[in-house]
Amino acid sequence: MAFSMQGLSCLHENSSRTALSHFAVLNALQHNCGMHCRPAIDAYRRQLLYRHAQSISGCARRRKVVQALDKAQCTRHTRTVCHAQAIAAEPTVTGQPQQEATPIPGSKHSLGQSSAYPFGQLEAKWQSYWSKHKTFRTPGIEELDKSKPKFYALDMFPYPSGSGLHVGHPEGYTATDIMARYKRMTGHNVLHPMGWDAFGLPAETYAIQTGTHPADTTSKNIDRFRQQLQALGFSYDWDREIATTDPEFYKWTQWIFIQLFNKGLAYQAEVPVNWCPALGTVLANEEIIDGKSERGDHPVERMPMKQWMLRITQYADRLLEDLDDVDWSDSIKDMQRNWIGRSQGAQVSFRVQAGEGATVPSDAELEVYTTRPDTLFGVTYMVVAPEHPLLSQITTPDQQAEVDAYVQRAGGMSDLERTELQKSKTGMFTGSYAVNPVNQEAVPVWVADYVLGSYGSGAIMAVPAHDFRDYEFAQEFGLPVRQVVQSPSSDQELPYTGEGVAMNSCSESGEVHLDGLPQQEAQQHMLAWLQQTGRGRQQVNYKLRDWLFARQRYWGEPFPIIFPEGSQEAKAVQEDELPLTLPSTQDFKPSGRPESPLAKITDWVQTTDPATGGPARRETCTMPQWAGSCWYYLRFIDPTNSQRMLDAEAEKYWMPVDLYVGGAEHAVLHLLYARFWHKVLYDLGMVSHKEPFQQLVSQGMILGELEYVAMQQSDGSYSQDGQGQGTPVRLDPAEVEKKGDRLVWSKHPDAQVTAQKHKMSKSRGNVVNPDDVVYRYGADSLRLYEMFLGPLQDTKVWSTNNIEGVHRFLARVYRLITEQPVSASAPSQPQLRLLHATIKKVLVAQMQLAV
Repeated sequence: MAFSMQGLSCLHENSSRTALSHFAVLNALQHNCGMHCRPAIDAYRRQLLYRHAQSISGCARRRKVVQALDKAQCTRHTRTVCHAQAIAAEPTVTGQPQQEATPIPGSKHSLGQSSAYPFGQLEAKWQSYWSKHKTFRTPGIEELDKSKPKFYALDMFPYPSGSGLHVGHPEGYTATDIMARYKRMTGHNVLHPMGWDAFGLPAETYAIQTGTHPADTTSKNIDRFRQQLQALGFSYDWDREIATTDPEFYKWTQWIFIQLFNKGLAYQAEVPVNWCPALGTVLANEEIIDGKSERGDHPVERMPMKQWMLRITQYADRLLEDLDDVDWSDSIKDMQRNWIGRSQGAQVSFRVQAGEGATVPSDAELEVYTTRPDTLFGVTYMVVAPEHPLLSQITTPDQQAEVDAYVQRAGGMSDLERTELQKSKTGMFTGSYAVNPVNQEAVPVWVADYVLGSYGSGAIMAVPAHDFRDYEFAQEFGLPVRQVVQSPSSDQELPYTGEGVAMNSCSESGEVHLDGLPQQEAQQHMLAWLQQTGRGRQQVNYKLRDWLFARQRYWGEPFPIIFPEGSQEAKAVQEDELPLTLPSTQDFKPSGRPESPLAKITDWVQTTDPATGGPARRETCTMPQWAGSCWYYLRFIDPTNSQRMLDAEAEKYWMPVDLYVGGAEHAVLHLLYARFWHKVLYDLGMVSHKEPFQQLVSQGMILGELEYVAMQQSDGSYSQDGQGQGTPVRLDPAEVEKKGDRLVWSKHPDAQVTAQKHKMSKSRGNVVNPDDVVYRYGADSLRLYEMFLGPLQDTKVWSTNNIEGVHRFLARVYRLITEQPVSASAPSQPQLRLLHATIKKVLVAQMQLAV
C-alpha cells in the first residue's frame, strides 16, 4: 500500500512526462498492490487519459485513444469516459468545440449526468446540424416532387402549460417520429409538423392572479415547450409551426365560423349552462366535479343563458356512416357511436291530469321518447327533468316548496353527476298525474335529476320492471313494479332488460293485444297502433346535442359577429375585416355577471355596421378552445397562405392525415368536432376528402413509479394481508423484499406490502420531468425506453431502473461502433452466417410478440 502511494506521488511529480509512459507504472503498481488501491489508481489513470485525449488532434484522435486504452488495460468505464473527452474536442458543424449538454431552464437535476457514453455531445451535435441545414423541412407544394408517395404524420398538438412537457408526451411523439423517419427512408414525401393549441382558461386564470397578460404567458410557455421538443430530437418541420393564438391563424378560424353562420349551422339559443361566477365563464360538464369547478374548486350553478350553438346534429348520420371508412380501433369507433347515440323508437303523448291547484292547461300533454314502445303497459309513473317547461304548471301548491328546493339543488350538479348510475336516486312528487294512452291509467308525475332536459323531450315514462334506474327509483319511493316482458328463465329477477315475450299487455277494450308476441313483433304492433290512433309516432333520436360554442372569456378567438343598434339579429363582419383581433387590456377579471371581460372594453365593443354606417356592438363572448383544434391539421399544409385557408393543390396531395396519434381522452369530443368541421368544409368544396384522419392511434397513459405501501393499524402494528382499515404507509423501494409470491417490508417481515400504480400528479410527488431524464441519460435513452415499455395503446408504469438498462444498451452500441475498426469490405462467410442467424432471431421474436 505504501509502495503504491509512493508510486502515485512520483507520477504526480513527473506529470510533464507523456501520459502513455505513466500507464506501465500504474499497471505495475496495481499488479503489486492488488485491489486495495484500485480506486485511487483508476482515478489517476482517468486524469492521465483526459490529458492524453487533449494532446491528440486531427482525425486520428479516437483511434489513438483506443490504442492507448487497450495498452493501459483500462476498465470499461474509464474507456468510455475517455471517448467522451475525445469527441468533446472534435469540431461541430459550426466549427466550434462541443460543449457539455446544457440543462433546459426550469428542470431540476437532482441526479448526476451519466458518463456511460457521450450522449450530450452527440445529440447536441446532430440537433445543431438538423437545425442549421433544415434537414426535416418539407418543401412547398410548388417545389415538391409529387410523383413520390406522401405520408402525413401528425401528433395531437399540445396545450403549452406552464409546467412544460411530462414523460407521457414524448411517447406518442416518438412513435410518429419513428414512422416519419422510416417513410423518408423509403422514398416518401413526409409532412411531420408541430404547433400549439394555445388558447385556454389556465392562461387567463393566471393573468387574473398575477396581472401577466395571457399572450406573454403563452409565448413563454411555447418557447419552453419548443426547447424541450427540440432537445428530444424529433424530426419536425419547424418552418410550419403554428399557434392558435396567432391572428394570422385565427383569421381563418373566424372565416370558418362565418361559413357556418351563413349556412345556418351557427345560431343563438337560450340554454341551461354551467355558470361559474368565480371563473366568470360557462363550464363544460367534464369540467365540473361534485357541483364545483375542476379548476379552483369554485361553486357552479345552472342558469339559462343565450349562447352560440353549432348544429352538429344535422351531420349526425354522416358522422356515424363515415366511421366505416377510417382505420380506427373498434373501441374508439364505439365511443363515437355511443356519444352520437342514434336510436329508433316512438314519440308517445301522455295527457296531463292536473292535481288540485295546478295551473297546467286541460289539454296539456307530456311527450316522451322510448325505444321500447312494447313496454307501455308496464308504465307505473312518469318523471320530468328539473328544467322541464311544464314543471312549474303541473306542480300543485302543496308540493311547490319541496319541488322548488329540489330544482335548486339539481341546478348545482353537472349532467354527468346527475346521470351517474351509482348515485342514490332522489326526486319529488309534483302532485299531478299523466294518463297512459294504452290503458287510460293515471300514473303519478315526479321530478328527478336523473332525467335531463337536454335529452329527448325532458320527460320519461318509467317502466321499473325493465329498466335499472327506474327500478331503483321505484324501490326508493315505494312505487309499483309491473312486469310486461317474460324472460326465457322462470327464475329471472327484476329488473329484466333482455329479450322476451310480452305479458300483461292487453287493453280492456281489446284494441291492443300483445301477450305472447316476441319483442320485435310486439314493438311493431304497438307502433302501428300509436300511429293509427294519433297517440304517437315512429321517431329516430340522438343522444348527440347541438354544440354549445361560446365561452365568457377574454383569451379566445373573438366572434366575427356584430349586432346593429336596437336589434338582436346577428350579422357577420365582412371577410376583408378579418382577423378581428383581441383588444389590448390589463383587466381580465370577470365582472360577476354572465359576460366576458371583453364586455367592459367599450371602445372595442362599440363599432359600426358597414352595411348601414349606423352604430353596432360586437359579440363579447369568445370561441371555446376546441375551435382552433378543429382544423389546425389543414393549416399545417399551407401555414403562410394569407389569401386562402389553404392551397387546393396542396390539400389534395397531403390529405387525409395518414397517421394521427394522441391521448385517449380526446377519443370523443375533439375527434367528433374536427370531423364535423371537416364535413362542412367538404360541403363548401374546401377539402377533397370526407374524413380528416385515415388512421388513428390512441396512446396509453404512463403511470408513475410503483409505490409500495404497508397498512398500519390503529394499534401501531402492520397488516399481514395488506387489507383492512388503517393508515397506508409509503415505503422506500429499497426496503421491500419479495418472499415467495408476497412483498414484505424488511423492517417488519410479517407486514405484507402492496404495489400500487397511480397517475402522475404533483400532489403525489411522482411526476417525472423529461428534462431530467434527457439530462441524465440522453434523449435517445428516453425515446427508446418509452418504445420498449409496451404497445403504444396500453397503460404503462414508469421505472427509472429500467431506463438505466436501455441506457446501458445504447452505451454498448456506441462502444461497438467506436472501439472496433469499421471496414467497408464484404463480410466473411462466418460473419454472414452470424448476421443471418441474428436477423432470424429478431424476426422470430417479432412474430411471437405480434401473436
